[in-house]
Amino acid sequence: MKTALDLVAAAKARVTEIPVSEAEAAIRDADVLIDVRETEEFTAGHLPGAIHASRGMLEFKLSGTPALASRDLKVVLYCKTSGRAALAAAAMQDMGYLNVRSIAGGFDAWVAAGKPVHKPELPSFG
Repeated sequence: MKTALDLVAAAKARVTEIPVSEAEAAIRDADVLIDVRETEEFTAGHLPGAIHASRGMLEFKLSGTPALASRDLKVVLYCKTSGRAALAAAAMQDMGYLNVRSIAGGFDAWVAAGKPVHKPELPSFG
């Protein structure tokens, strides 16, 4: 019986992970940057320019969004530490997407490297 870690390891063996040191260039070159974390994680802070599509809804969002339908899109994915992004990248490959990469170490590695994070401003009630 496979565990979640087994599935992540299998996904990582077949997807392209990019190190944080190359992530900014890959994002500039990409057509879309997708954060596959949960909504609460995304709203607490995310990479500038990222769109949100949680791992559990990714395939449905891709199928239901015409702007994301082209299988030639250059896509960069990330999650908190890279497991969900690897699973998401493998699922996108299974759907026929040809240029999908994920950020090794995910959001945590990005923050640890001192890279910028977009944090939505909360309204002031004063």
